[in-house]
Amino acid sequence: MTAEFNSSKLKLKLKGRPTKLFPLLFGWEPIPESVSLRGGRQDVFILEPVTGAAVAYENGWVLIDTGFNPDLSRDADLRAAHFTWPNYCAVIPPGDPLVDQISASGLSWDNLAFCAMSHLHCDHGGGLRLLVDGPPVVIQEREFDFAMNRAGLEHAYFRSDYVREGLNWELVSGDAELAPGLTAILTNGHTPGHMSFAVELGDKKIVLACDAADFMKNIVERIPCGETAELRDRDAAEISINRLADLSLIENTEVWPGHDPEFWKIHKIAPEFYS
Repeated sequence: MTAEFNSSKLKLKLKGRPTKLFPLLFGWEPIPESVSLRGGRQDVFILEPVTGAAVAYENGWVLIDTGFNPDLSRDADLRAAHFTWPNYCAVIPPGDPLVDQISASGLSWDNLAFCAMSHLHCDHGGGLRLLVDGPPVVIQEREFDFAMNRAGLEHAYFRSDYVREGLNWELVSGDAELAPGLTAILTNGHTPGHMSFAVELGDKKIVLACDAADFMKNIVERIPCGETAELRDRDAAEISINRLADLSLIENTEVWPGHDPEFWKIHKIAPEFYS
């Protein structure tokens, strides 16, 4: 598979700047503290929310991450074949959380301009099955390379999620403006090509850290993620958390963690939105 990034192709589909940000909740997963926090305990499990977002424009919208594949998680044989790590089980609400929240938010799949993927772990790439023969899927070049050439079940990458004919990949290298008011920020470390997203809403900027910062504790105390897909990315994870922490200090800028249960208890979830 080959792909290349064409930013003008994406931008032409959207008018104006972001008007609404719909936070999406795809389910929950029990994760050892040591995975989310460097130096955290391996024997303490946290039920972490799995989140994404939809960014609405005047004439369309952008999907950020896609959550689990509910069909895979609910089928006993498929689940056993994919979830190879002990003590892990995806906790997914009835129905399809991605489809149901998009519908409840009043967004139309016909108006989806593109999907931007923070990375391809199984709790983020499971909805890509809905985008076959659809709009572009934007991903970091180095993430695409890792997913296609080196990643496996032991890394929590499910090739059945993303190795699909008809996915329209668009590759980006480093930081990039994906659309007016929506910027991809390279925050690698958790995975080789992880990226976060800055969304400009009026005079406020919201940075979706995704898995570069699972918790507010990561950001406030500048603690990198505890687990990286490749050992050589530990230094990159530290650079990325410092970058996000620095952004959080800028006036009118908020950095949102991707998996913090306390944070997401008090923040809106689609169909509620921020504007």
